[in-house]
Amino acid sequence: QVQLMESGGGLVQAGGSLRLSCAASGTIFSINAMAWYRQAPGKQRELVAGIVSSRNTNYADSVKGRFTISRDNAKNTVYLQMNSLKPEDTAVYYCNAVMRVRWSDRELSNYWGQGTQVTVSS
Repeated sequence: QVQLMESGGGLVQAGGSLRLSCAASGTIFSINAMAWYRQAPGKQRELVAGIVSSRNTNYADSVKGRFTISRDNAKNTVYLQMNSLKPEDTAVYYCNAVMRVRWSDRELSNYWGQGTQVTVSS
């Protein structure tokens, strides 16, 4: 069974930094893409950043220049370095992975972590 486990959330003052980590565990053949989403109270879940490879990343306009996504394929882990945090970055951050669980799978599977709270105080 595949699990995504996030860590690194917490409370930080505006202008500070946090680094989120998400490790995928279980029977995994290959991971095609990983991403971070966030959901603030009363708002829809939104894509923060996604990564296929170090040369293939994308970011929400609101975090460009402040956040950096990276992945360690050997560890099936994705990271989100968040700098210059703002109060509007406050949300629950969710890890997402699109993967092929078995080599014989014809379709990709989509998995989510349980979420980690990030709170930025002004």
